[in-house]
Amino acid sequence: MHPTEPGRPARDFALTRPARRGIAAAAALAVLALAGFFAVGAIRPPAARQASAPAGDFSAERAFQQVRTIAATPHPAGSAANQRVHDHLIETLRGLGLTPRTQDTVSVQGGTLSSSAGGTGLARVRNVVTLIPGTGSTGRIFLVAHYDSAQVSPGGNDDAAGTAAILETARALTSTGVKLRNDVVLVLTDAEEACLCGAKAFVDQDPLARDGGVVLNLEARGSDGPAIMFETSAGNGRLIEAYGQVPYPVGTSFAVEIYRLLPNDTDFTPFLADGFLGMNSAYIDGAAVYHAPTDTPESMNRDSLQHHGDNLLAAVRELGGRDLTGIGEGGDATYFPVPGLLVRYPGALVAPLAALALIAVAALAFALRRQGRATGRRMAAAAGLTLIPIVVAPALAQGLWALLTVIRPEYGGLPIDPYRPLWYRLAVIALATCTVLAWYALLRRRIGPAALAVAGFGWLAVLGLVLAAVTPGGAYLVTLPALAGALAALLAIHVRPPAAVAAITAGGVVAVVILLPTVLMLAPALGMPMAGVGAFLTVLLALALLPVADLIHPAAGGARGLAALRARRLGAAPTALALVAALACTATGLAVDRFDAEHPSLTHLMYALDADTATARWLSEEAEPQDWTAQYVTGDAAPVTASLPAFGAEKLRTGPAPAWPDLPAPQLTLAGQTAAGPDRTLRLLLRPQRAARFVTLHVAAQTSVTAATAGGQAIAPTGAAGDGWGFGLVFHAPPVEGVEITLTVRGTAPVTFRVMDATDDVAAVPGFRPRPPGVGVQGSHSSEMVAVAKTYTL
Repeated sequence: MHPTEPGRPARDFALTRPARRGIAAAAALAVLALAGFFAVGAIRPPAARQASAPAGDFSAERAFQQVRTIAATPHPAGSAANQRVHDHLIETLRGLGLTPRTQDTVSVQGGTLSSSAGGTGLARVRNVVTLIPGTGSTGRIFLVAHYDSAQVSPGGNDDAAGTAAILETARALTSTGVKLRNDVVLVLTDAEEACLCGAKAFVDQDPLARDGGVVLNLEARGSDGPAIMFETSAGNGRLIEAYGQVPYPVGTSFAVEIYRLLPNDTDFTPFLADGFLGMNSAYIDGAAVYHAPTDTPESMNRDSLQHHGDNLLAAVRELGGRDLTGIGEGGDATYFPVPGLLVRYPGALVAPLAALALIAVAALAFALRRQGRATGRRMAAAAGLTLIPIVVAPALAQGLWALLTVIRPEYGGLPIDPYRPLWYRLAVIALATCTVLAWYALLRRRIGPAALAVAGFGWLAVLGLVLAAVTPGGAYLVTLPALAGALAALLAIHVRPPAAVAAITAGGVVAVVILLPTVLMLAPALGMPMAGVGAFLTVLLALALLPVADLIHPAAGGARGLAALRARRLGAAPTALALVAALACTATGLAVDRFDAEHPSLTHLMYALDADTATARWLSEEAEPQDWTAQYVTGDAAPVTASLPAFGAEKLRTGPAPAWPDLPAPQLTLAGQTAAGPDRTLRLLLRPQRAARFVTLHVAAQTSVTAATAGGQAIAPTGAAGDGWGFGLVFHAPPVEGVEITLTVRGTAPVTFRVMDATDDVAAVPGFRPRPPGVGVQGSHSSEMVAVAKTYTL
C-alpha cells in the first residue's frame, strides 16, 4: 500500500515495476551509455591523414606545413610579417597553376564590433583572390578565411588553420584534373582581426563579388574540438541538404539560432549583410590560446584541421556539382547530428511537432490519471516542484565557477575557458545530475514516479512551444525528447514490464542522442563563465530520463520498518554518487589545470604617452589585477576618454609610468581647405612617425562634422567618444606616407583634434619588468600596446 494513498496499490504510482529491477536498471543504463558513446562519437573530429594520402584527398599533415609557414610569427595587418605571408600565399597558388591577384585597397569596417569609440574603423587591406573556373557555372562558391593574425598571436589556429585548409582544398581540386561545374573563388582576406575590413573590401569592391554566391567561411576560436558549422544564411534548407552530404557533419540549427542573437562577427558577416548565402564553420575548444602568443602551430589538434578540410572539400564538391539557382529559396531547416548522419527536416514542421509533443504529454497525463497511477493534484504539484532543479542546478554551476575563480584568480584573465576545462565541465554535469537525483529521491515516494515523469515531459514540451515561437531552430532539443518520452511512457503503461522497460529506454535514447552532444558542444562555445547554461541543458536531459532514473531506485511505496530505511538509503545512493563525482572532478580539475610556462596566466598591460604634457601612464583592462600587473596599475578602473578618446567609455586601471622622451607623436598637418557657405572642408594628412599598427583621429565635440573620408573611403560622421570628444576614426595598417583625411565641418572656428598611434612593443618601454615564467600575455587587441597621443588645433 502507498503510504499517502490508502487503498491504492503501490505499483499504480510508477510507469512500470519490473520483477528483476536491478537487471532492468543495468540493462537500461547500458543501452543509454552505449547511445551516449555513439552520440559523442558523432561529434568527434576524424583522425588526421598523413602527407601520403591520395592527391585528391585532404591531408591535415600537408595542410599543417602551410600552417607552420603562415603562423611562424605574429602578423597583424600592415606588418612586414603579414606581407611575407601574403607573398607566400601568392607563390603557393601560382604553384597550383592558378592566377592569384592582390586586392590592394582601403575599406571601411565590416562589423559593428570593430568600430572605434567615436566612429568608424578602416584599414588598408591586401586580400589574395583567385578563381578556379567551372565548366558551366550556375553560381559561384567562395572559400573564405583570413590570413592576418592578432598583434600578439602567431595565429596558428586563428586563422592559419582556415587559410591552410583552403590551400589544401585548392590543391586537391586542381590535382585530379576533374573540373567542377561551378566556379570556385578563393578569398584569403586581410585585416579581419582589425575590423573585418578585408571581407568588406571584397564584398564592396571586387568584381567577382558582384553577383553574389555561396560562401564557405572557415574560422577557429581555439585549438581543439570538432569543426562545427555554427552559422548560416537565412533560408538554409537546401544548403543544409548539401551540408548533410559531407563525411562528418557537425552542426545544429540551435547553434545558428544562438549565434544570430550574439553580438559576434567574423568575415562571414559582411557577406551575409550583402545578401550572400553560405555557411560558417569553426572549431572552438581549447579557447585559452585565443588571440594569445600560445596560439602556435604546435597548439593545434591536427584532427580538428582534418575535420575542417574533409568537410570543406566535400562541401565544395557537392555544391560544385549542383545547380545553384534558387539554392537560397525556402525556409530554414531544423537539423542536428546523430551517429552516421545529419538529421534534418523543414522548419514548417517545428510548430506542429511542438504541439504534438504537448498533446502526447497531455494524453499520458490523462492515461495515468485514468489508470490511477497519478492524480491531478500530484501532477500539478510535480509540475511546480520541477522548477526547483531547473533553477537550482544552473545557480550551483555558476557558484562552482565563482568558487574556482576565488581559488584561482588567474582564471579571470582567460578569454573563455581554462586550459584544461574537461574536468570542470564534467563537474558541472555531475552537479546538475546530483541536483536532479536529490530532488527526485526526496519527492518520488511522496508525489509518485509517474507524476514526476509527466512533469518532466511537460516542462520539456512547454519549453518546446516557447522555442518554436522564439528560436525555432532550437525547439527540437526539447520537443523531440518530450514527444519520444511521452509516447514511450504511454506504451509502457499498457504492456508487460520487460516491454515497458524497453519502451522507456528507447525514449531515453532519443533524449541522450539529441541533448548530450548539445551539452558537450555548448560547453566550449559559452565557456565555464556561463556554466549554468550547460547545467540547465543537463537538467533537461535528466528530466527526460526520469522514467529510467526510477529504475535505479528501490520500488516506491509498500515498505515498512527496516525495509523502508534500507530503501531510503538505497534511494540516496545515486545522489551521493553524483555528488562524489562532482567533488572528484572539481578536485581533479584543480590538480591538472595549473599554470606554467606553456600554460601561463594571462595579463594585460599598455603604455600611453601624452605628448602634450610629456607624461605617461600604464594601463590595464584586467578586472582584478594579477600580482604582476598590480606593480604597474592601482586603484579602481575608470574611463580614460579625455586623453585617449579611442577607448571611449572603456574602464581601465592606471598607474604612473616614466615618460619615453624619444617616442615621437603622430603628425597631423592641414594640406588645404575650402569653404562652401557655412561649411569648410579640411584636407588633412595623418602620418605616424613609427611603424604603427593603427592611427586614430577624434574631433572636439563642439565641432559638427557633416561629412568625412579617409583613404578615399566615405565615412558616416556619426558617433561620439565622449568626455569632450565627438566624431572619430581608427585606421589600421596605415601606409608609411600617411592617411589622407577630409572633413567637412560646420563654421569657421579652429578645429581641435586628438590623434593617436599605436605599436605593440611595451617590453621596450623604460621601466618595464619582464614577465616571470608562467605569466603570459592576454589575447586582447590592446595587449602590449604603446600609444602616443597628441592634440592639434588647426
